[in-house]
Amino acid sequence: MNTFRSLLLVASFAPVLAFGQTSLTIYNQDFAVVRDRVPLDLRAGDNVVSYANVTAQLEPDSVVLRDPAGKTPLQILNQNYRIDTLSQGYLLSLNEGKTLDFIIRDKDGKESTVRGKIIRSGYSPRSGDYRSPIIEVGGVLRFSLPGEPVFPALGENSIISPTLTWWLAADSPVKLDAELSYITNGLSWQASYNLIAPEKGDMLDLIGWVVLGNASGKTFANVSVKLMAGKVNRVSRGSRERYGPMASMAMMPAPPSVSERAFDEFHLYTLARPQTLHDGEVGQVEFIHATGVKAQTIYVYEGFTADNWMNNDVRYSPEYGTQASNKVSVMREFKNTHENNLGMPLPMGIMRFYRQNTADGHLEFTGEDLIDHTPVGETVMVKAGDAFDLIAERKRTNFHVAEADKNMTEEFEIKLRNRKTESVEIRVIEHLYRWFNWQITEKSDEYLKTDARTVEFRVTLKPDEEKVITYKVFYDWH
Repeated sequence: MNTFRSLLLVASFAPVLAFGQTSLTIYNQDFAVVRDRVPLDLRAGDNVVSYANVTAQLEPDSVVLRDPAGKTPLQILNQNYRIDTLSQGYLLSLNEGKTLDFIIRDKDGKESTVRGKIIRSGYSPRSGDYRSPIIEVGGVLRFSLPGEPVFPALGENSIISPTLTWWLAADSPVKLDAELSYITNGLSWQASYNLIAPEKGDMLDLIGWVVLGNASGKTFANVSVKLMAGKVNRVSRGSRERYGPMASMAMMPAPPSVSERAFDEFHLYTLARPQTLHDGEVGQVEFIHATGVKAQTIYVYEGFTADNWMNNDVRYSPEYGTQASNKVSVMREFKNTHENNLGMPLPMGIMRFYRQNTADGHLEFTGEDLIDHTPVGETVMVKAGDAFDLIAERKRTNFHVAEADKNMTEEFEIKLRNRKTESVEIRVIEHLYRWFNWQITEKSDEYLKTDARTVEFRVTLKPDEEKVITYKVFYDWH
C-alpha cells in the first residue's frame, strides 16, 4: 500500500464529531458557511434573543435559524445584526457634542485632567475610512485627542462583539438547541504543494498543504472544518474585506488526516482533527504526502503566443508574429493516477519545486507555478522556469500576400542549440494564426497537429548540438 492510499485509509476512520460543535465549510473563494448551536428557552408569545458569537463579516441575509430535528417551527419576526462593538472610537461617536474629561499624564506619571468638547469623533464603522477627531479645548480646535477620554457608564444598548438579535414568536413554551447557519467573508483556504526531487532523475516526493486563513473578526476554537474545492456561483456584493494582515503563522505538520469525496459538482475535503483558527492567523495542515511520483522534465519552446485570432489586421500585418522569445521553458509533467502513487483530486494551488543538491545535501528552490483543480486521471503540467543552457532563435524568412487570389504564404526558421552535457528533446510549438484554412507545404521535420491552429515539432539535440527547423505555411480564405 503506497503512502497516499494509507493517508485515505487513516482519514476514513476519523471519529465523527457530535452535533453541537461549531463547524465550518470553507470555500476557496474567501468565504465560509458557519454552523453553530444556539440554546433557546422560549415562552409563549414574543421573545427577544441575542447571540454574540458571530463574525464581523457575516452576511445578515444568509442567516438560517432552525430546529435541526424539524419538530419546532421557528417564526422570526425580525432580525438585527450589529457590528458597532465597544471601542474608544465608538464611544466618542456616542458622545459627539458633549464635553468629557481627558486624562493627561506627564513624564513622571502624574495625572491631570482637561475638559474637551467632542466636535467630531472621527469614528466610522467601515474599516479604513479614517478621519481625525476634532476636540474643542479652551475655545480652540484640536485635530487629536488631548489625552485619554473618560466616558460615562455604559448603556444597556452597548455590545462588545458583533451580535445577532432575533424577535421570535412561539405558540407555547419550548426549549431546544437551534442550529444557526450563515455565510461569512474573511475565511479562506488554498492548497499549496512542495515537490522534492533528487539532483538527477524524474522521481519526486509530493507534499500538499491546506493553508487556512482567518480574517473574519472571530476566533474559532476546536471546530470541525470541511473545505469545498471548485467555484460556486456568487453574486457580487462589493468588498467586505477587513484591513490588516494575517500576522502569525501556525505550523501544524500533524500526520496526514484529510478525507475527500465528490459532492454535487465539487469536491469536499474533511479535516479529521478539530482546528482552532485565531482571528488574524494563517494555519497549515498537511493533506497529502506521496512518494515515488514520476514527473517527466519537458523542454518547450513557444517563440510566439498568438492573440487576436482571425483578426483582419493580423491577417495582413507583415510585422505580426515576428517578435519572438529566445527562452526555452522547463516544464514538469506527471499523471494524477493511483499507478503514479497519487490518485486524489488536487485542488487549485501553488506548486513549488525543490531539488536536492548532492554537494551539501541542501534543498534548492527551482521554480513554482499555479495548477488548476485537477481530477483523478488527468495530467498536471507546470512551468518550473527557463532553461539556462538551451537557446532558441525564431525568425520569419518570407511573407507574401496575394490579395486577389485570397491567399498567403509565410516561412519561418527556428534555430535550437543545446549547451548541456546531456541530450535533450525540445518541443517547438508554432501557432498558425493568420487564418483557419492552412497547409504546411514544406518542412524540415515532422510535426504533430495538437489543435486546429497549432503544430508541434519534437527535436532531439545531442550535447553542444545545433539544429534548424524550417517550415512554409500556405493560408487560403476563399
